[in-house]
Amino acid sequence: MAYQIETTCICGDPETSKNHSFGAVSVPIYQTATFAHPGIGESTGHNYTRESNPTRDELEKTVSALEGAVDTVACTSGMAAISLMMELFDSGSHFVCTEDLYGGSVRIFELEKKRGFSFSYINTADVEAVEKAITDQTKALYIETPSNPTMQVTDLAEMSRLATKHGLLLIVDNTFLSPYLQNPIAQGADLVVHSGTKFLGGHNDTLAGFLCTPIKALAEQIRYLFKTIGSGLSPFDSFLVLRGIKTLSVRVERQQENAMKIADWLKEQKKVTDVYYVGLPEHPGYEINQKQSRGAGSMISFRTDTEETARKVLERVKLISYAESLGGVESLITYPMLQTHGDV
Repeated sequence: MAYQIETTCICGDPETSKNHSFGAVSVPIYQTATFAHPGIGESTGHNYTRESNPTRDELEKTVSALEGAVDTVACTSGMAAISLMMELFDSGSHFVCTEDLYGGSVRIFELEKKRGFSFSYINTADVEAVEKAITDQTKALYIETPSNPTMQVTDLAEMSRLATKHGLLLIVDNTFLSPYLQNPIAQGADLVVHSGTKFLGGHNDTLAGFLCTPIKALAEQIRYLFKTIGSGLSPFDSFLVLRGIKTLSVRVERQQENAMKIADWLKEQKKVTDVYYVGLPEHPGYEINQKQSRGAGSMISFRTDTEETARKVLERVKLISYAESLGGVESLITYPMLQTHGDV
């Protein structure tokens, strides 16, 4: 019988997780750069931590089990995972992207232009607009749903249909909902990206990124690039994210519950003009999100009547920290136009 997702968070994949030496319940930190060979031409299965490490392996297998992937690589950050992903494509490749992307993703794509890549930013909730943007050079659809920061919802099944029709890869950034609430691979995604710093780590204490795929040939390409480029997550940080994932289900459930209360409260405030939360029935894309996910998550954006009001909120807020990032146990508030999306 398939494990429930909560059990997978705690125990990992029962088919691949190993019993560690001395019966350790918590995965040990294999803080070593290299591994001794038993003999000439022999290996313990690990040779050098840039290539593989038992602690990181356990984390990668756990995320693969959560996302339904054949393989996952754990990188030093979400940006490192996206950079690694871009190495799969040749110069001249064109990408159709969600218009409302995290600013860091846009920065990377701007850097990639010098290698001959091009990008079209489209309202991917509009399926017809997406198809019109596809050219002979298009190689992939890059989707973020819900998007950052206006929570735009994209129909992943429709994007998968377009990708199949035009011979494209479907790439989905699943950071905002995490594998606990949404599994893009089940909706037809070929690659899934995460900033593991966020909900997967969950404690604002380490950086991490993941690149997952259900396609064996892609997984082999990614593994080769991964060990060559050297973007692997350290053993200690792998341990921290593994520990964070153990409480993913309970954290996300409570965060989601609290988010709905805050969204409802914001709607009643006279100086708040718009509230963007996927859990609100009036939110554009609410029904699509209901269809393709198991919840709305805990990300909220809102507009105020004036810039002055926004600044007052940021300067006077208590308990909630004015800081970048998301997904941790601490509640944070940020000002995208000056911080995360300053380059957009």
